[in-house]
Amino acid sequence: MAVSWTAGDRLVGQTAQPPQAPQQKATFRSGVDLVRITAVVQDRRGRPVLGLLPSDFELDVSGERVQIVEFGSDASGISLSLLVDDSGSMSLAGRRDAAQEVARHLMSWLEAGRDEVALLGFDKSLRTVQPFTTQPSAVVARLAELQPYGLTSLYDAIAEAARPLVARPRPRRAVVVITDGIDTASVMSAPEVSRVASEIDVPVYVIAVRVGVDRIGGMPDMVSPAAAAESQASLEDLARWTGGAMFTAGTPAETSLVAQRILTELRHQYLIAFEASPRAGWHSLTVGVRKKNVFVRARGGYMAGSNAGSL
Repeated sequence: MAVSWTAGDRLVGQTAQPPQAPQQKATFRSGVDLVRITAVVQDRRGRPVLGLLPSDFELDVSGERVQIVEFGSDASGISLSLLVDDSGSMSLAGRRDAAQEVARHLMSWLEAGRDEVALLGFDKSLRTVQPFTTQPSAVVARLAELQPYGLTSLYDAIAEAARPLVARPRPRRAVVVITDGIDTASVMSAPEVSRVASEIDVPVYVIAVRVGVDRIGGMPDMVSPAAAAESQASLEDLARWTGGAMFTAGTPAETSLVAQRILTELRHQYLIAFEASPRAGWHSLTVGVRKKNVFVRARGGYMAGSNAGSL
């Protein structure tokens, strides 16, 4: 699986464009004077790079270098919103069973009492199946309550799942979405959702379930190949803009590896804070590391000023 890149990646020849601002969308900035971000640093094999110091990082905001004023790297607990697609298309080709197997693997990598997780299901609307709990086994016990039905408001569900994470006490937090990747009913677009998530520094990890005929390019629910490709590209962009990543899972080996990869990344994020710009509006963010053969993933920007208040 290839490493995903964000607008903050220092990689010559590749430039990711930040999402465009949604029209008349309320925004959020954590804190009055400081902007807090998380950053994942990996080597060429996708392994976390540990032991870095503030002096190893370079932060540029709207093209201007800024100084790190807070820094943390110790492993800590995780707040996770687990968002499972149970729209009608998930009933086909064994996708539901595959999605639940991915969820069980993710829960096996959480630590009871230390991490917290909420289980959310979505089709046309979002619902809480299991509120935040520090017992992953409680989520596993309720997976059977997810019954596929209805249309898919994937982008809307991701935005709604990200918002409650603002108030969670753990600084390492994320939305993990398990889906077949096809949106049929959202009001929001992928760029609008990524803007919401990036403003509150919530990385979005998307796990696209691919089983049976899905793995050879077929779509049993009659979605055209062009529509499927466009949807996957939008999800990849969404994940990248927020500092997350997109993966494919369907085989036992893929499922195990993806679950381990995501939880390892989250547990070893670097926690960084810098002073917010006095200029109102959206500010692009680039995060780099002064070391060779390492790669950084972080959100692509933040909102400052009087319009930054609440979601």
